[in-house]
Parts: sequence; structure tokens; C-alpha cells
Amino acid sequence: MSSTRLLVAATASYSVNCALGAAVAARIVDTSRIRWVHHALYVTTCVLAGTAAASALVFGDERDRRAAAALLPTAVPLAAIPRVSARSRRHPLLALTAAPFFAAALMLSRRS
Repeated sequence: MSSTRLLVAATASYSVNCALGAAVAARIVDTSRIRWVHHALYVTTCVLAGTAAASALVFGDERDRRAAAALLPTAVPLAAIPRVSARSRRHPLLALTAAPFFAAALMLSRRS
């Protein structure tokens, strides 16, 4: 699988996880019986983002390496998020700090 596809998959996983978290916070969706889904999406996002960055840095061309460099800062909020209570205001704010880096990496991976 190419690093661009991995990056797209990581971004999609991150987006779906944010949407699910927002829906739960707004009480649109009740995940009290299936909390593991949010956690599974988080783990999937982390694994895909790490694999995309590593793949691009090791096997990618210049464009892929630039996209990977833009993706690397997502490691900070993704690593910190489990240490912040999901019931606090900081949890969604911290999660959203990764969004600009996912977007930048995605845009850089699409440039010719």
C-alpha cells in the first residue's frame, strides 16, 4: 500500500473518530455500550498515521517525505489525548489540534 493511501486512510479514521466524539458529546449518539468503537478508531488512527509517516520517510519520494514531515506533529496530540479526561473541555480541543497537520499532509501528498 502506498504512503498516500495510508495517509488518506489515517485522515479518514481521524475524521470519523472526531465526528463520533462530537456526536457523543452532543448526545446525538449513545456509545455507552460500545465505547470500544471510539478507542478502536483512536488506535487505528495512530497506527495508520505512524505507518504512513514511516512508509513515506523510508520509501517515498520528495513529495511523500514532505507530507510525512507535515504529519509528524500529529504524534504530540495523539500521544497526549489518553491522559486527558474525555469529560473535560480539553479533550476535544487537544484532539482537534491534530486536524491542521492531517490536512496539510493530505494537501502536500496530492501536489504534483
